Amino acid sequence: ASGQSDGSERQVLQPQGPLLVAEGDTLVLRCTVEGSCADDGIKWVKVSSQDQQEVYNFKHGLFPGVTPVIQRTPEPPNCDYSIYIRNVTSTHTGTYHCVRFGDLGENSEKTLEEGTSVFVKGAGAPESNLWILQPQEVVSATVGDTVLLNCTVLGRGPSGPIRWFRGAGLSREAIYNFEGISHPNVTAVRESNSDFSILLQGVSTEYAGTYYCVKFHRKSNRQYQSGQGTRLRVKGETDS
Repeated sequence: ASGQSDGSERQVLQPQGPLLVAEGDTLVLRCTVEGSCADDGIKWVKVSSQDQQEVYNFKHGLFPGVTPVIQRTPEPPNCDYSIYIRNVTSTHTGTYHCVRFGDLGENSEKTLEEGTSVFVKGAGAPESNLWILQPQEVVSATVGDTVLLNCTVLGRGPSGPIRWFRGAGLSREAIYNFEGISHPNVTAVRESNSDFSILLQGVSTEYAGTYYCVKFHRKSNRQYQSGQGTRLRVKGETDS
């Protein structure tokens, strides 16, 4: 996972990936800024080979086919700078960085080691033929609800477990491990061998965040592939 921080205590969090998407589909690239987010000094940059391309700028510019997931109504303390890229083609393969203005110039070597890697099916993507599908982009719930988070894993990949996490970066929280210890009040659905959905029981506002269904490689115990994530919003009983 990827994260950047500085003395102002603003941290940019995005999943490491890799994400696998088919041509023609819509890609969701998720990015959250923790701390102060009073301004929109955030942009997305794609790096492939030796080329750098600005994908989306929250300050200005027109970017056909790219739109923010959430219109600019920030929700403190976390601000969502996720974007949609529609009608994906092979040219979208690369590593995407959610950065504050100036980060690529001032800390280019450090920044370029991070980011979310994206492969487009049939365009040099890994031959594992593994698909991690999280069809829910956003789920809304009220305190006390039981929430279903969908994840379907299709195809073949290396031997290794599926795990759920909340958040990104070093601070991400382990939620469920299909082969180990899991978070209280979380159970697996397992309606089929490909179903890795989970139930969150009796949710509170602390459950809010973005949840990722992730495949690990057993031999190296390293992350192999990630779903695109599902954002959970939890409304308090007294909220309007």
